[in-house]
Amino acid sequence: MRRFRFVIWLMAVLAAMAVPAVSMAQFVSITIAPPALPVYVQPAIPAPGYLWTPGYWAYGPLGYYWVPGTWVSPPFAGLLWTPGYWGWQGGVYMWNGGYWGPHIGFYGGVNYGFGYGGVGYAGGYWNNGVFSYNQSVNNFGSTTITNVYNKTVINNTNATNVSYNGGTGGTTAQPTPQEQAAAHEQHVAATPAQTQHQEMASTNKALLASENHGQPAIAATSKPGEFTGKGVVAAKEPGTTPPRAPPPAGMLTPTPAAPRKATSAGKENAPINGGTPPKPLNTPPAPKPIATVPPKAAAPNPPHPSATPPAPHPVAAAPHPAPNPVAAAARPAPHPVAAARRPAPHPVAAARRPAANKKPPK
Repeated sequence: MRRFRFVIWLMAVLAAMAVPAVSMAQFVSITIAPPALPVYVQPAIPAPGYLWTPGYWAYGPLGYYWVPGTWVSPPFAGLLWTPGYWGWQGGVYMWNGGYWGPHIGFYGGVNYGFGYGGVGYAGGYWNNGVFSYNQSVNNFGSTTITNVYNKTVINNTNATNVSYNGGTGGTTAQPTPQEQAAAHEQHVAATPAQTQHQEMASTNKALLASENHGQPAIAATSKPGEFTGKGVVAAKEPGTTPPRAPPPAGMLTPTPAAPRKATSAGKENAPINGGTPPKPLNTPPAPKPIATVPPKAAAPNPPHPSATPPAPHPVAAAPHPAPNPVAAAARPAPHPVAAARRPAPHPVAAARRPAANKKPPK
């Protein structure tokens, strides 16, 4: 029996040594894979300055139990939360605990949602000691948040919502150089509120996977340790993506900024872990389509009056009448007295007239 226990202990030590330095592995190892991640709506943030920590499956004496996602106040400004994850190493699943640090480290490529898409964090960034929130990821509820920006995050959630790295059916992600560098930075352990939150979940039988069958009634809370009240949300049916609550009316939003140009590496906005924080952007609404009316067929232009010869006048076009025989007969004859009074040619003038066709004398 002692030899068997020694072999189990030695396997655990060897598995821990085989884990990459980015994981901060803990001595919790089992051979059964954790259940799929439940689908739920993010509760509203309780106050400005809180950061979101996603829910996860932990393991206890009675098996896996769900630790609800919750909003947590960070230990101090400038720190970001790297979630923990289950990783397959040495034939067992080992839990790699989460931590606070200046940059996001490796968390197994697990898509926890709400900005944790598997690599980095798209929910916000620190700016001069004040945290700026991505409006498209976080649920503000009725809380007034002034430091916000808007950047669309594409959530490629797979059908199974896998919750572990490696092994059969797990993610195949490997640490990036930036995540490896983040592993060697100074880290801060989970806050007392986070630790108490997990301890309360371990004693709640409704959160056991054997009881809720992967759909816990307490999937997320607004504050750590508050498992009752209006800030508690339950899990949804598998395969569904519940809509995020819209931001409250009257919330301050930044002035729209021009889109940033792609860098030489082809990235429009660097990730929050180690990169340049994205500038606030407001996506303009799509223009409404304008209804087009087909033009009416143009009527043919009538011919210009000057181009068409005028019709002949009816009077001018009528044939000229023949001379009236009656009028011609009624015409009076020359008066006899006037004809008799006409003087005869003067004999001297007549004699002086040269004869026709007679050549003049030379």
